[in-house]
Amino acid sequence: MSEKEIAVVTGASSGIGAATALLLAKSGFHVIAAARRVDRLEALAQADSNIEIFELDVTQQDQVDSLADHLVGKPVSVLVSNAGGAFDLVDVLNSDPDIWRKTYEVNVIGTLRMVKAITPVMQSFGRGHVVVMSSTAAHVAYENGGSYVAAKHAERTIVETLRLELNGQPIRVTEIAPGMVKTEEFAKVRFQGDVEKASKVYEGVAEPLVADDIAEAIRWAVMLPPHVNIDSMTIRPIAQAANHKVHRVKS
Repeated sequence: MSEKEIAVVTGASSGIGAATALLLAKSGFHVIAAARRVDRLEALAQADSNIEIFELDVTQQDQVDSLADHLVGKPVSVLVSNAGGAFDLVDVLNSDPDIWRKTYEVNVIGTLRMVKAITPVMQSFGRGHVVVMSSTAAHVAYENGGSYVAAKHAERTIVETLRLELNGQPIRVTEIAPGMVKTEEFAKVRFQGDVEKASKVYEGVAEPLVADDIAEAIRWAVMLPPHVNIDSMTIRPIAQAANHKVHRVKS
């Protein structure tokens, strides 16, 4: 890169977001690592001088606007809209509408806020790449995953619609759809901190994906020549043939 371009990564305080921020920084980007937990961001920034931290809750429009204002006129060429999560694993008939609302607000509306705020900055720069962290849940439903499945289907729709609407402009739009990724928090958050339940998600799976695997896929996609767009990338561990088909080794 002739000048240090800026990559914005949301949900950068842990997991895939943190791994992506570090890898893009090592790849020559000046990374804006944005998340709610500033203490974790500060630790991340100590690992690479190319990382700048920004306190951000994607459900708060004023904070999103503040980030956009901070970036006006700067060479922003990548947005990785990664902030999100699952907050239950329960059948539809017993589900809590408030959990559905929270899941939509973080995953769907949060992505919408970021896309609306950062895409114009990239348009002013002259090119850019919107990367949205989806899931295999955006492609196939599964039992007890209704709130998350619905939200990720909606995120996928944002990607597909945005690509149509930006056609003819030098803005790439990519969906990253991971399958089973073992991170320190995703399953634990889904089960409200129950470590035993969270660990069972990965039980018997010798090699689930890890955050670095997804970060590498993002790095590859954004560093391709500008005329190459990866529409959607589904990434699973070899042990997972489909959402419901996972090879587990009995101990």
